[in-house]
Amino acid sequence: MPHQQHQHSQQRNPQTTPRTTPEPTPSVEELEAQERRLVFRQFTYDDAWALGSLLVALARERQAPVAVGIHRAGQQLFHAALPGSTPDNDAWIARKRRVVERYGASSYLVGARFRAKGTTFEDSSRLDPDAYAAHGGSFPIRVEHVGVIGAVTVSGLPQLQDHRFVVEALEQFLKV
Repeated sequence: MPHQQHQHSQQRNPQTTPRTTPEPTPSVEELEAQERRLVFRQFTYDDAWALGSLLVALARERQAPVAVGIHRAGQQLFHAALPGSTPDNDAWIARKRRVVERYGASSYLVGARFRAKGTTFEDSSRLDPDAYAAHGGSFPIRVEHVGVIGAVTVSGLPQLQDHRFVVEALEQFLKV
């Protein structure tokens, strides 16, 4: 019976689930290393369009039901909602992005740091969970010699897959 269930989930979304399911949850150290590696020299309006377009193309290839948002300095530079996404995904984008803006780290890393201390973001951050979500999918746009200037966010997959999806796109975009 479990084998049949696994096959069924693969048939519904064959290109998103199998690729990330067997991988272990990354450690805080691995997540921090991603952030040190995925740094921009600059980040322009054209970069936002190109990165957002790459995320949309990858999502379309995988039939991923996601919404994508890119913000810089409080301004939305890119947004797309793909088939299967809902208005809830836009709310998740906003909540995850606020975590990046407040902590200067990916939303998944922030949550992992709380879990590493034996607690949760919701229990210990003292922030409104309706406004902040330390769930995977929002990654800082960090410019060398400047710092975090914005966030690129995906919502619609399980949180670790959202995180990995953004990281994969950043790796392709930055060619690292």
